[in-house]
Amino acid sequence: MKKITQITLAALLAAPVTLGSLSLPASASAASATPAKPATSQSVKGPVAQAPVTYTESAVDFAQFLQAKYNIQLPQQITKGDFIQAIAAITEATQASDSEAKAPVFTDLSSGDSSYDAAASLYNNGVLTGTEVRAKDQLSTYAAVFIAVKAAGFKELAYTYPAEKTAKALAKVGISPNRVQGQAAQELAAAIDTGLIPKSLYPALLKGGVANKDFADTLLGRVLVSQGKYKHEIGRSGDADIYSKLYAAYRTADLIESPELRKIVDQALRDDLVTGYNLKDSRFDSNFIDELILTYGHDNIQHAVQLVGLLRSEGIDADVQFQPKTSAFIYLKEWGEPKETPDYKVTQIENGNYIASAKEYDIQFEFNNVADKVRFNDIVLKYAKKNSDSTSPLILSSWWQPLYYSPTALANYPVISNNKIALGNYYAQSFSLKENAKAIREGFLKLAPDADITTYDFWVDQPFFNYLNGGSE
Repeated sequence: MKKITQITLAALLAAPVTLGSLSLPASASAASATPAKPATSQSVKGPVAQAPVTYTESAVDFAQFLQAKYNIQLPQQITKGDFIQAIAAITEATQASDSEAKAPVFTDLSSGDSSYDAAASLYNNGVLTGTEVRAKDQLSTYAAVFIAVKAAGFKELAYTYPAEKTAKALAKVGISPNRVQGQAAQELAAAIDTGLIPKSLYPALLKGGVANKDFADTLLGRVLVSQGKYKHEIGRSGDADIYSKLYAAYRTADLIESPELRKIVDQALRDDLVTGYNLKDSRFDSNFIDELILTYGHDNIQHAVQLVGLLRSEGIDADVQFQPKTSAFIYLKEWGEPKETPDYKVTQIENGNYIASAKEYDIQFEFNNVADKVRFNDIVLKYAKKNSDSTSPLILSSWWQPLYYSPTALANYPVISNNKIALGNYYAQSFSLKENAKAIREGFLKLAPDADITTYDFWVDQPFFNYLNGGSE
């Protein structure tokens, strides 16, 4: 039995796994959302030998996100009512509940119409300003922009535009100041300057007329971006500054302190309910699309930098989100006196052992397609996993049992369970074999009957699954 190097990581299974004379912890965490319906994947062989290029979100990307997160799929022929309903859904516009907010009376829309609730919500939130909705009309490019700029939160900015600044913005698209005037021109100018209308939409905006699906999907996506409701990431793996962003994210992350939550899960450690847990902060959730996500856990930031470089060398570009993580586990007194650092703290418990807390991280990747997500496994097994029968060069600080996992099904990824307890923005989680999940959940409920406790299954790489079953590779 060979020595395992990641001894600072939390053991995340229901009962201790003894490797030699060492009850070894291992790091883990999980996506906060319940896994979506499994996606079928096929193996893809060989890297694409090309350098990643700067990636710009397209109408297709936005449409995919809208369908995955909001169940919105615009028709090819879009009405103004379709767009109003979509805007209301993504902005979560609600009618004010106080007595001063009255249900608007539209001249061409009644309370029984399919677009009425959305239109009323947008009217009460200042997105729609007139009582004639024209919901059944085909959506025009200009009408879409006028709705989107206010829904995105740029209305006040728009109305600061003087005439000269407005004309200058419209000139970027080639629109004459005589074509649109007043507040409409200001709204259009602000949409151009803020990037709500990307350059890819300039030709359609200049032409005017009916808005096509790509135009509408892009505007909806840009509204989400403007409101901070799109993907949360530090960048793309192909970005020139992605390495400095990774270092900065790691450097500014501290051990997570959540005393009330830690009191619960530390007691679970004392009771041998779990052998370790992770602490994470939901404010770092990526909001990526489940079918395209993999989460990768480690404790060495240079390893993450090399991993991203490895993906680039293999022709894979992906969204990257850094998530601070603290792993806690039992440090046995026979291991010797622990040495604390700013990133590693211990608390001695009644039996002479310690509860150790170590700074770690998760990197979430959203790949451009499922094929790249599938390829990730082969890349890690070849270049980022130690093996007893191979001496091939590996990236820095590679582990015997690397940890990466998916909220949706992948071929050759076994299923395990996440046992999660949340208080406010913070949550603790402990990974286990499926057969141990019920006991952990029941134990958590006894310790904290009022806490938000969930258990769900997900798909993990084979080496980590082997670890949960007592294997060393």
